[in-house]
Amino acid sequence: MSTTIAVMWEARAADGRGNELLEWARSQVLAREPARREVFRAPQDRVLVITWWETGTDAADGGARALPELPEPAADLIARPVHRWRFESVELT
Repeated sequence: MSTTIAVMWEARAADGRGNELLEWARSQVLAREPARREVFRAPQDRVLVITWWETGTDAADGGARALPELPEPAADLIARPVHRWRFESVELT
């Protein structure tokens, strides 16, 4: 059985550097391609990247821990550390 894992990466740019952070996030190459990747921007120069991955069984199988993620940008590009979350799909509507 396959499980979908959504990996969310969110950062807030340093003052005046929102577009630069957005372009940095767009240019990042992951170790392998996700099933889907989407990039968002929000007020206060925040950037959100969500990647969707299919794992072999469930999030506890260890495969979910090995999923590629965007790295931390250079310290002068961000206003605070990156936030990261992982979600396991439980229902498809």
